[in-house]
Amino acid sequence: MGAWHPGAMRTVTAAGLTVSAIGLGCWQFGSREWGYGEGYAQGVAGDIVGRALDLGVTLLDTAEAYGFGKSERIVGAALAERRDEAVVATKLFPILPLPPVVANRGQASARRLGIDTIDLYQVHQPNPAVPDRVIMPGMRRLHDLGRIAHVGVSNYSLARWQAAEEALGAPVVSNQVEYSLVQRKPERELLSWAQSNDRLIIAYSPLAQGLLGARYGPDNRPGGVRALNPHFTPESLEESAELLEALRRTAKAHDATPAQVSLAWLLHHPNVVAIPGASSVAQLEHNAAAADLDLTDEEVRELDELSSAYRPAGIGTVVKSFMRRG
Repeated sequence: MGAWHPGAMRTVTAAGLTVSAIGLGCWQFGSREWGYGEGYAQGVAGDIVGRALDLGVTLLDTAEAYGFGKSERIVGAALAERRDEAVVATKLFPILPLPPVVANRGQASARRLGIDTIDLYQVHQPNPAVPDRVIMPGMRRLHDLGRIAHVGVSNYSLARWQAAEEALGAPVVSNQVEYSLVQRKPERELLSWAQSNDRLIIAYSPLAQGLLGARYGPDNRPGGVRALNPHFTPESLEESAELLEALRRTAKAHDATPAQVSLAWLLHHPNVVAIPGASSVAQLEHNAAAADLDLTDEEVRELDELSSAYRPAGIGTVVKSFMRRG
């Protein structure tokens, strides 16, 4: 990669919302399942946010469900005097999402974040029992009160995303979905619709919880929350070997890392931004630098072909693998 200058981060604009091409996912902040400990939550997480802003990473994504509000508090404290440099996104977990409940929960998130207005307020999951014609009036009320600037959703199908827009009576500017080289379901419908309608796809788990960093193999598997991830069974790691080797080869050609190549592949698609997490400031810096990496059409085609051929293990294999690990 060529020299990269802090503050020169690429941006993506859709429906009036402008965000950095690489954002920062904050699930790990205060969440015990990642096993990072209190030192990370009280110190490193804040350092990561500060360095992200230094590098032009404006999109900070959290949720009330992350650490039961702790992630929001950490992000809010880290912003301190730098609120105007960030696009703060958080999410409503839609339990009993009646309009007054939605309004109250949005205001509670804003208080934990220490901000007056949430830049992007998203419905975390589609509620199977409550339609968006019930949920969205609460979002509209928050918008009318000036407590949120933009409305988004997460994990929505195209039909439900469109229904949410109709219920809101205004653009639902983004849909945050799992999207990576090994999870390409958004390309079936969501991506083309977003590109045609000035909407945004926010890719979470863009590195497949570390698989696409190409550091793991059948004899070197991660633990913790990732132990039940289908991508990390010995069978899946063997299946992904050719794709991971292509990432290593492409990374070497660009003086980059496999993770940076994986992020650059995502950003090759218009109307897509990625929100990888970071366990350290150094990892944050590497993720941010991926926005400056341009892959050739031939490299993109090879990664497309190899990722299309990849088949992770089924749930039965995952359970057996987990039981073997004891």
